[in-house]
Amino acid sequence: MATAIETYLSSSVAVLQRMLDDADLLAKVREAADRCIEAIRGDRKVMFAGNGGSAADAQHLAGELVSRFNYDRPGMAGFALTTDMSILTAVSNDYGYEMSFARQIEALARPGDVLIGLSTSGRSPNVLRALEAARARGVTVIGFTGRDGGEMTALCDIEIRIPDQSTPLIQQGHMVVGHLICALLEEAVHPRAEI
Repeated sequence: MATAIETYLSSSVAVLQRMLDDADLLAKVREAADRCIEAIRGDRKVMFAGNGGSAADAQHLAGELVSRFNYDRPGMAGFALTTDMSILTAVSNDYGYEMSFARQIEALARPGDVLIGLSTSGRSPNVLRALEAARARGVTVIGFTGRDGGEMTALCDIEIRIPDQSTPLIQQGHMVVGHLICALLEEAVHPRAEI
């Protein structure tokens, strides 16, 4: 009989295998990376937004761009809309929590930027409002979703949907995809040979 550890690890491997076998998902990862590469090369930025564990993932991925991923190179413009408590609490208090990211997009986003919204359900109201605000400003919208994609599907230029129903496994898939995008972006914009 498999242990809980073996069962969970087997489930993780199965999700990754489904991702690997999904040619459409792989093409969307490449397209998302290309949009991020274009933004950074154009002196634009990549922004991230999510709630809970997805907020931590947003911060993690922004840190990979600004600091380093696989090797030392110049920093790249990436930031999470989840980190400034004064902004988050002011906007939430004055306009409602569902505007916590959209208001930041209104203030900071420019055409050519990229917003990566993370929501395992695709139904997080504040992420949905941010995607709407981004689209209105000529920002490329990339959605990291799961399950059936929720309302995010219709708001994304590129939707990367992890093929599972489990929140933790979807989040793991999001981080794998995020790391792939970081690696492709780093290599394209600052190849190792430049260092």
